[in-house]
Amino acid sequence: MAEVTYDGLDVATVRANLEHAREEVARAARSAGRDPAEVEILAAVKYIPTDELDVLAEAGIEVVGENRAQDLEDKAGSHPGVFTWDFIGHLQSRKVKQVLPYVRYIHSVASESVIAQLARHASPDTKVMVEVNVAGETGKSGVAPSELASFLDRSPVRVVGLMTMPPLARTPEDNRAHFAALRELADAHGLGHLSMGTSQDYVVAVQEGATIVRLGSRLYTPGAP
Repeated sequence: MAEVTYDGLDVATVRANLEHAREEVARAARSAGRDPAEVEILAAVKYIPTDELDVLAEAGIEVVGENRAQDLEDKAGSHPGVFTWDFIGHLQSRKVKQVLPYVRYIHSVASESVIAQLARHASPDTKVMVEVNVAGETGKSGVAPSELASFLDRSPVRVVGLMTMPPLARTPEDNRAHFAALRELADAHGLGHLSMGTSQDYVVAVQEGATIVRLGSRLYTPGAP
């Protein structure tokens, strides 16, 4: 199946979608008794060509996340100082060294081989999140909740939060329990950041404690709800 790419992005469309998403985040946060300023919108740029990134900047997007190491290097290298970059995709251990110079956070630390490479290449300022497989899906990336404590103990760098990708769901509400479970794990371990919620379910994620929501099509599609 061919990948979708967003070519010909329109600044006005992206700006309007971003403002609407901010309004929804603010309402969701307030409904949960939270300060909307606690929640950051990250634009997922896996399907955004490098030459379209200027549109995102002009539309007011400040934080972006890339899924692929080479694309991160190319895009961040071509737009120095324009965005704050995070790495949000599955991370191969051999790509750790390539990713580190460009990112604020790696969201997806989840394997022994990756933490071994972090021990070799990370700086004292490196900050990461641990990906947790809260639903226990077979074959899916992420540390099991029961193994999280020992994984955190073995991390050679500072862990600032947790990330999850819940199962595909029919409705956003179906993922509420998974988001709540991640929040409980973060609270139990004194971790302040929760990277959870995408274009399909970010309102529920914010209600359950997300501090970073990762939005793609919600920002780029004309007339996105």
